[in-house]
Amino acid sequence: MTKRLTVIPERCSGCRICELTCAIHHWGVNNPKKSAIRVLVMYPQPVIRMPIVCSQCAEPKCAENCPTGAIYRDNGLVRLDEDKCVGCHQCVESCPFGALFVHEDIETPFKCDLCDGDPECVKACPKQALQYVPLHTMGQAHRRSSALRYAHMREVVYVEEGEPKRLQYADSEGGEPSED
Repeated sequence: MTKRLTVIPERCSGCRICELTCAIHHWGVNNPKKSAIRVLVMYPQPVIRMPIVCSQCAEPKCAENCPTGAIYRDNGLVRLDEDKCVGCHQCVESCPFGALFVHEDIETPFKCDLCDGDPECVKACPKQALQYVPLHTMGQAHRRSSALRYAHMREVVYVEEGEPKRLQYADSEGGEPSED
């Protein structure tokens, strides 16, 4: 059964345990900059925490742009052959998700390899923001994510100078903030 790593950003607390787990598992170091998953956090309101990880694309742009053929698909995984890689970083530039990473201590770019089918980050995530699910259930995760995003992003309540304020997002149909 083919599985895919999926992210539910609404569940992510930004703890970055996934980053540490990945770096320790792959490199034996407690250094999140050597992780093949990165939690992107954006401020101010609304705070967004989004784990970024390789999508294992069916037609990977990183492979299309690799001049040496170092990136290839193997059993549903997008892999990088370090022996063929010349370190040009074309793959890093061409990934639409920003899911290939570089580090000064590592000669070639690196990316998620799903821990060869048993992702450590999924096991370590305390909020279950990362899930390794059968491919046929991917639509369910995206539908749930869309519904949660809609529910949470319609209006944000925040405090400014001690006073609660509301920020309403534009209604997608009329272009004006909703009045409900």
